[in-house]
Amino acid sequence: MIRFRRITSASTPANRAAIEESQAIIRAQFPGLSPDDIDQLPARLHDPLRFRFLSVLIVAEDGQEHVRACALILFAPDDHYALLDIISAEPGGPGRGLGGALYERVRDEAEALGAVGLFCECLPDDPALSPDETVRKQNIKRLRFYERFGVRPIMGTKYETPLSPDDTDPPYLMFDGLGKHSPPDAGALRRVVRSILERKYGGLCSPEYVENVVGSIRKDGFSLREPKYILEAADQGLPIRRLAGGIPLVVNDRHLDHHVHDRGYVETPVRIRSILAELDKTELFETTAPKHFPDRFIREVHDSKLVDYIERACRSVPENKSIYPYVFPIRNQSRPPKEAAVRAGYYCIDTFTPLNENAYLAARRCVDCALTAAEAVRNGAHAAYALVRPPGHHAERDVFGGFCYFNNAAIAANYLTRYGRVALLDIDYHHGNGAQNIFYERADVLTVSIHGHPRFAYPYFTGFREESGLGEGAGYNLNLPLPETITPAQYRDTLQTALRRITRFAPDFLIVAVGFDTANGDPTGTWPHKAGDFETIGRMLGETALPILVVQEGGYKIRTLGTNARRFFTGLAEGLDNPKPAPRVAPRGTSSDILTWRDQVRSDDIEAVRSLVSGTGNFSTDEIDIAAELVRERVKHGRASGYEFVLVSSNDRLVGYACFGPIPGTEDRFDLYWIAVRADQQNQGLGKKILDRAESAMRRLGAGRIYIDTSSTAKYAATHKFYRRNGYRVAAKLPDFYRANDGKIIFAKTMPPEN
Repeated sequence: MIRFRRITSASTPANRAAIEESQAIIRAQFPGLSPDDIDQLPARLHDPLRFRFLSVLIVAEDGQEHVRACALILFAPDDHYALLDIISAEPGGPGRGLGGALYERVRDEAEALGAVGLFCECLPDDPALSPDETVRKQNIKRLRFYERFGVRPIMGTKYETPLSPDDTDPPYLMFDGLGKHSPPDAGALRRVVRSILERKYGGLCSPEYVENVVGSIRKDGFSLREPKYILEAADQGLPIRRLAGGIPLVVNDRHLDHHVHDRGYVETPVRIRSILAELDKTELFETTAPKHFPDRFIREVHDSKLVDYIERACRSVPENKSIYPYVFPIRNQSRPPKEAAVRAGYYCIDTFTPLNENAYLAARRCVDCALTAAEAVRNGAHAAYALVRPPGHHAERDVFGGFCYFNNAAIAANYLTRYGRVALLDIDYHHGNGAQNIFYERADVLTVSIHGHPRFAYPYFTGFREESGLGEGAGYNLNLPLPETITPAQYRDTLQTALRRITRFAPDFLIVAVGFDTANGDPTGTWPHKAGDFETIGRMLGETALPILVVQEGGYKIRTLGTNARRFFTGLAEGLDNPKPAPRVAPRGTSSDILTWRDQVRSDDIEAVRSLVSGTGNFSTDEIDIAAELVRERVKHGRASGYEFVLVSSNDRLVGYACFGPIPGTEDRFDLYWIAVRADQQNQGLGKKILDRAESAMRRLGAGRIYIDTSSTAKYAATHKFYRRNGYRVAAKLPDFYRANDGKIIFAKTMPPEN
């Protein structure tokens, strides 16, 4: 996990440590910089008046809070511009992708500071300025990196004049409009250049040099250089990548039939028009007509009674009228009423999803679109897009709701299971309750949803972390609910968690239920995503190197919907062009199905442990939260947390673990806090292996006696037997400890010295 953190002072130990690690990276990567300048970094953050810039350090930290990359931003409040002074990753760092993500975070910070532009310097690619071919190749690489974000050199000035005739590689001055600002006019640019040369390079640039450069900036005499390395979008210098053959785009050609004119109904046809208008600018897509698929593909996913009801009810509704559910069967679900209008509540989960004469026809055509796009991916397309309305991800096996009638993404996922394993990632603002319900007891489809927490977000009754699947599906449903207010960086961290889980599952296909209702100002959401954030999300998905089917779900802020969709696919295409493929993992039951042991805890173990413990069905919500919290404490504080672990994986999937540690205030006494085995791996001797390794680790740490607490209820009889069989004896019983008739049994075992 990589997270980004903003540092403006050295006032805390964590900040001081991050600053020191950043200085080490800068020293290693920029040996030509003055050591004094690097040493002054804490002072720059602390004293903006002295250095005439407000300085902000952005660090990218891993799960152990070590800095892997850093960027220093200088902001001039008087002239309202930001200057990227340094951006660098540690030598031999985490590789492709981090630099781009860090630069996106720099852009966010510049915008938050109120900058009307972000400037930076980059060494030239002109042979006359950079005669060394090796150096020039590196310069070109950096210029290509910046051009991906629409950042280009300002040409037609003397900014790249060498300080002395013998100098080579004088830098270009680069400009980034942050997606919304035009390049400055001549007067503003003169002020910016004078400010940079005098404040940043005052000890190097003579007054005559400064006046020579500033005086070269004339009206209509300078401009941004035309793109040289990356094909550009038509507006704002946004990068576009071309995929061979294009992305199949399947649009619901009957969505206009479903135009509900009722006041407040936001799921309107203009949504599709606004997206198509922006996608036309990209040249990324190839329009593909939807094919008709048999009803059996729907009925394999949805209950036939639901399908029949929607079709019949829609046929019976008078023209220009709608049926809205208003009575719900909480008393007698086995006796549905006969009247279609009343029965709507029997099949629907809310009061705002109408049935009208065209709802079934439009929803049925959405299914054809999703299956057509899925077929394109199955036939070798790197990506395909089903642009549909009405959406589908709230439709469960036997109910509809949330503007959704049939679950297009789930139907496509079920279709693709014929050809391989499928992961379905829902990134709509609202929980993907439909896919969870449909695949909850299946292991061939991994369902992952990032959404607003159900305590405040629709559909309110599903989407909790502990909902992780049942039976064969235990551990194959992952919910990642987020607070009402988040940052883009927080979302990206969560998306990384989701992608790590998907990587462990090793699917053959990835379906993305995309909702642009995570956008800033969306009437149905509360999150802050802007166009650049959607581009980053798309890029992260594309870099998985998986065949991707994108199915449209929500997104209701029409003014930005199209732009957000365009930027999402811009990023997706770039990620597909520059993938970071993960090693493929063989499925369970093959010859490679071996056990891997470790005692190092990773950040993605937090959700893996939560899923494992939840899937056993033996623990309460509070207990599951505690299990995950212990892992989080170890990730955050390391050995100082007091928690040690033994973890075992099969094909990179966590199948068992133990958590233990010394008992505070005692001498050589240890607690075995947790030992758990995945439900489908129990009764195969794995628990015994985990316990043996945990005991051995505790002996090495000096354990003389180990204690284990457990419930006294009959439900834990097999657990009691397991402990006794492994040499533990009852040391104490505390009646009614957890609750009435549920006491605590304390088992203990004296350990021989470690040999």
